Amino acid sequence: MIMSTTPTIEGRRIIEYKGIVFGEVINGVDFIKDFAAGLTNIFGGRSGSYEEELVDARTAALRELEERARRLGADAVVGIDVDYEVLGQGNNMLMVTASGTAVVLD
Repeated sequence: MIMSTTPTIEGRRIIEYKGIVFGEVINGVDFIKDFAAGLTNIFGGRSGSYEEELVDARTAALRELEERARRLGADAVVGIDVDYEVLGQGNNMLMVTASGTAVVLD
């Protein structure tokens, strides 16, 4: 499956549009990661625990997007956009949404 943020794939022609596909993931951040990130906030530096959570959520959202495109019979997804939001009363949930257009290439 070819996945791209661009609207086309160089050297290939889109012959069929299958529709817009999404991959959504909502991950909770546990107390230990939240505590470690709080220490990073105090002392400075990068928050490895939050970065890891972000990478995991993004990977899962893109994997879900790819699976949904595959079920439609697509062999590529173009125009992919990834959005991030924090949710929950304590902003302790991370939502990652990936969207794009499922297509068939020649």
